[in-house]
Amino acid sequence: MKKILYFLPLLFVMISCEDVIDVDLPPTESRLVVNGVLRVDVTEEFIPVEIKVTETSDFFSGNEPTELESAIIIYGTPNPDAPEILDLSPGNGGTSSLAEVNPGSGIYIPDPTFDEDQRIGIEFARPGIVFILIIEREGRRFAARTTFAPSIPIDNIEQGTETLFDDDETEVIITVTDNPDQENFYVFDFDFGEFLALDDQFIDGQEFQFSYFYDNELEPGDTAEISILGADREFFNYIDLIVEQTEDNGGVFETPAATVRGNVFDVTDLDNIDVFDNVDQPELFALGYFAVVQEFKESITIE
Repeated sequence: MKKILYFLPLLFVMISCEDVIDVDLPPTESRLVVNGVLRVDVTEEFIPVEIKVTETSDFFSGNEPTELESAIIIYGTPNPDAPEILDLSPGNGGTSSLAEVNPGSGIYIPDPTFDEDQRIGIEFARPGIVFILIIEREGRRFAARTTFAPSIPIDNIEQGTETLFDDDETEVIITVTDNPDQENFYVFDFDFGEFLALDDQFIDGQEFQFSYFYDNELEPGDTAEISILGADREFFNYIDLIVEQTEDNGGVFETPAATVRGNVFDVTDLDNIDVFDNVDQPELFALGYFAVVQEFKESITIE
């Protein structure tokens, strides 16, 4: 009886704490989010163009698809004397007009209703080709500039038996061989929203083997698809920073952190696409990233 009487006050306190508390959060300004990382398999006929655009909402809601007024990709070889000018002549470049797949989806692909084929041929997936994404939304114009980033194949993937911090972790051992005599950057996609950025500074031209430990509990029979993406220095830096801020939240391309800016700039009032700070409006920018990267991927089934 004494034990029961002891717990009664505690139970009363717990029940009295179940009142709903309304948190009055300050209003937040919505931002455009661009998921424009194009993963290229050079054995295919065309570059798989798919740009997903969403809009940030309040703290408790996820991003919602949004609609663009227009979207286009310009691609070509830069003029040696004026790199900001691209050669768009046949065989050297061109343009791709984009259209929304389904109304309200926020997903844009080469316009299938255009008079000419708007798909981008795989022959343009080569170093030196520049891609510029230009989109317009609610009277504002945004632009992103990138170059094709080659990657390297995955030599081997195997499951390990070691753990790092927790016995429930799953070790996967990856082996790659870096391209020699050039500065390379890579982004690993380990599936399940887990990413890693790699600089070849200390492995130039060498075979490199490392372990990756999955925090989530993978069961025997589960399959993980592991990809290695090419990257330039800017994309490497972006992923390296954003992974630190988006761990365990579902993926770096789904919920970009507001403090990490990508390469999509508001250029409405700018007179030069290569100069993004010539007006005093640092608060105008979009989240996300636009990149055209080569991808190699392999799958492993957990034992």
